[in-house]
Amino acid sequence: MSGIDGLTPVATFCGNCNCGCPQLFVDETAPAERRVVLTDDFGQRVQMSADQFSSLLEEAKAGKLDGVAAG
Repeated sequence: MSGIDGLTPVATFCGNCNCGCPQLFVDETAPAERRVVLTDDFGQRVQMSADQFSSLLEEAKAGKLDGVAAG
């Protein structure tokens, strides 16, 4: 299954509306440093390496991003 522009979808965040929720994709054809793609509901993208994404996950698991979600 492929998503936008041939990207492989991994996760959709929010998903409770029809507003174009942020999504996480893998672009198997991109260079390694740009393989993980995060899109927002405004049509923008962030591309990063698997190592960078792994670092982001570790920070989130450690609770370092909790303050952002609390507003």
